[in-house]
Amino acid sequence: MPSSSASGTFGKEKIRDRFYKERFEAQRRLSQKMATTLEVNEILETLRSEARTLVPGAMEVCILLLDPEAPKYTRPLQCALYDRPINCQSCKRERKAVQKAIHRKKTVIFPHSEPIVRPDGKVVPIGPEIAIPVFLGDDLLAVVNLVMKPDGKITRKEFYLLKDLADSVAHVILRAKKHWEVTQEKIRISQILSHLSPFVPLSVRNIVEKNPEIANLEKEKREVTVLFLDLEDYTRLSATRPDTEVNQLVEELFSTFVDPIQRSHGDIVETAGDGLMIIFKDHDARTNAINAVKAALDIKTLTMEHNARLADKALPVRVNMGINSGVALVGMTRFKGSLGTRMTYTASGPVTNLAARLASHAKGGEILLGEETAKLIEGLWPVCEKGTAHLKGIDEPVRIFSLAMDRQN
Repeated sequence: MPSSSASGTFGKEKIRDRFYKERFEAQRRLSQKMATTLEVNEILETLRSEARTLVPGAMEVCILLLDPEAPKYTRPLQCALYDRPINCQSCKRERKAVQKAIHRKKTVIFPHSEPIVRPDGKVVPIGPEIAIPVFLGDDLLAVVNLVMKPDGKITRKEFYLLKDLADSVAHVILRAKKHWEVTQEKIRISQILSHLSPFVPLSVRNIVEKNPEIANLEKEKREVTVLFLDLEDYTRLSATRPDTEVNQLVEELFSTFVDPIQRSHGDIVETAGDGLMIIFKDHDARTNAINAVKAALDIKTLTMEHNARLADKALPVRVNMGINSGVALVGMTRFKGSLGTRMTYTASGPVTNLAARLASHAKGGEILLGEETAKLIEGLWPVCEKGTAHLKGIDEPVRIFSLAMDRQN
């Protein structure tokens, strides 16, 4: 069976210039059609339809995808030469022209090709066949395969129009695949968040949305500074005021804390009725400590402003804070119960425990610091040592420090 390369059949490259107008119009028409869709099968059908328009004597045109992942983002298409839809990875894949184009990595034309044998045994006679490999860089992504009617002929103009179409295939298919991958990732994230939503704080869902793989990662040791804050006498507030009023007060006050916490690169990872846990973990140890103290001072200022606004309507609210620095295990924590699995992103270990105890030990709106935090911010803010204290759950006495500028609010 005779065969030849494209260059051998149609001569020198300068011949292409004869068909620049037709080729330009074909590319413009194809671009307009491609602009309306990112769905892979619609793109394949549009490309096939355009190829049939370019080569009226074609019996069928197929875009044979070589990407191993193609079955994930394509559906079988109805090939005119077969009695049933055929997957683009298997349709005509083993034909000699296609295999030769893949092997040689260049266009192959068979002036006379073997007939198509359908799965039902029917033999379909064909004429010339062309196989054009589609590359993106050095990667072979697909083969454009066209078969003519038994008495057909592929003209020079049709050859170059097909070559132009094949040049477009790589980019539109790659763009569609990327769109599919992004869509699948969004679906996966949505499923993760949907599963987590009843059991985790909003901040944790935001962390998972930014990095969905974090839900499956093991905890890692990291330098962190942990800030705990809670409302003083929350129990008294709850006992003396209606629940709705207390909830509104807490929500309004705590909502004002979010911006300064985020400005200081803190993650709110735990919420309770009367408190927050915030982790500072994205920088070196000293920067984390500095950021935590900045956030604490902003929180204190906002609390004082809140009290000033409501001086004639309500008793002042005091927010006590504890800050501690060191190495902690950071990552997702799962708590399994009868109602499901609760997941939270947190830092665990003695560093966190001490920060929580310092917040509980603070009085009158104090900002208490652990010894390591006090060392890390030395020289930046005046720090006052308050001696040692026995804190709940900690065996040894703990040295406690506070910001010397701290005063009751």
